[in-house]
Amino acid sequence: MHDVLIPLIPGFQPLDVVGPHEVFQAATYLLRRRGAGDGYTVTLAGSTPGPVAADSGLDLLAAVALPERGPIGTLLVPGGLGVRRVAKERPGFVAWLSRAAPRAERVASVCTGAFPLAAAGLLDGRRATTHWRFARRLADEHPSVDVACEAIWLRAGNVWTSGGVTAGIDLALALVEADHGPDLAQHIARELVVFTRRPGGQSQFAAPVWSDPAPRPSVRAAQDHIHAEPAADLRIPVLAARVGMSERHFSREFTRLLGSTPAEYVEQVRVEAARRLLESEPIAVSRVASRCGFGSPETMRRAFLRRLGVPPDQYRRSFATIDR
Repeated sequence: MHDVLIPLIPGFQPLDVVGPHEVFQAATYLLRRRGAGDGYTVTLAGSTPGPVAADSGLDLLAAVALPERGPIGTLLVPGGLGVRRVAKERPGFVAWLSRAAPRAERVASVCTGAFPLAAAGLLDGRRATTHWRFARRLADEHPSVDVACEAIWLRAGNVWTSGGVTAGIDLALALVEADHGPDLAQHIARELVVFTRRPGGQSQFAAPVWSDPAPRPSVRAAQDHIHAEPAADLRIPVLAARVGMSERHFSREFTRLLGSTPAEYVEQVRVEAARRLLESEPIAVSRVASRCGFGSPETMRRAFLRRLGVPPDQYRRSFATIDR
């Protein structure tokens, strides 16, 4: 029997707890039916035993107080609105996490559960992920963490992190696969009607998150033009001439002020424009590519794979809001 300890912090996200719980319970049922082991026992813990309020108002019952001694199998920290502020509002929990982590075989987080892990120093020097909306904040608050906002889940040694909300199910399936192999994980995924390995990453679900407007007017003018006319000729010579700068100086200043090269920024804007068309208009992929400034459907396909991890036709099947 492998024990999983899930600490409940007021303001947690219920699905971050219930999703992994159901995966572990399904694994336990299947393992026992196959005579292949006892599976998992999942324990919810709180500062004291009793009900703990989630950010949605739903209460879950902490069966025990946060343990101060004894081994822990998997220590899994859920996220939620109250959890990402835990370093400031609940330093006692961060201190407990620092003491408990060395007793755990592995430590994992779902969504913004990465914030208390980072506050406890458990992510220092490691690659980690969190909900795409809060990835920049995690990187800003904890510069020693290598934040990868695209990943659904990541493993760095015995520390596992995962993206937003439902990614906790992906994480739990990955943990089961690590413990008992891919066949069991696949069986559970089919029962839950989810992917064992979800295609693409978090960015396909994320809303556009643009760089702040450039403080230099000439670069800001180029930035505004890119957004206004993504299908226009947006090569560096054209943009530089438009704002009265040399090509070399424009490229250097654009990259310095916006954190990406002009070409990278243009591709990002064009992909977002194409996403909106694929979601809302029943037009051919080739027309989407043309209207968004891609030279060909193949160029757009490669850009989607780089940015979102899925090709345009698969993105449309997943997110279209219109009948095709």
